[in-house]
Amino acid sequence: MRESDRGARAGIAPPPAGTGAAPRPAPVPRQSQLDERAVPREAISDEFDVSTLLDVDDQLSSRQPGIGADVTRKLRQGHWSIQGQLDLHGLRTEDARAALATFIRAARQQGLRCVRIVHGKGLGSPGKAPVLKHKVHGWLVQKNEILAFVQARPAQGGSGALVVLLQSSARALS
Repeated sequence: MRESDRGARAGIAPPPAGTGAAPRPAPVPRQSQLDERAVPREAISDEFDVSTLLDVDDQLSSRQPGIGADVTRKLRQGHWSIQGQLDLHGLRTEDARAALATFIRAARQQGLRCVRIVHGKGLGSPGKAPVLKHKVHGWLVQKNEILAFVQARPAQGGSGALVVLLQSSARALS
């Protein structure tokens, strides 16, 4: 292997011919990196009317159109085992939104189907009013990868958590 081939594979640009100068490092795509970091923040909005998308019931559960009520019933009964969890306690709204988007993306990449999102009951919030609880609900209904979600059973966090069923990776590819 020639020296110039080895440098190109390591991400180092060869010097211009005939200059004898040391190789320069490959350029860093800074704008691409900034764009990638902005995607989770911009992918879900606070300015969204939840009622326009999903079937929502009084027990804080939702399902995509075409997903039967039996799915939310099975989620509520613990039919699927929880494979991952995100705890949003103590996070501010913007940080929670980014963490949720990143978590959902990572869970899907790992092939997880059922996860728990702990948003808290709001007891530590000013006025003891839950902030993240309603925000998380609104964010989840905007994600196509979310088939359904229900309020967790008492042993799983009760009104401070949601159990979420994700679309299978195979379904996303078809």
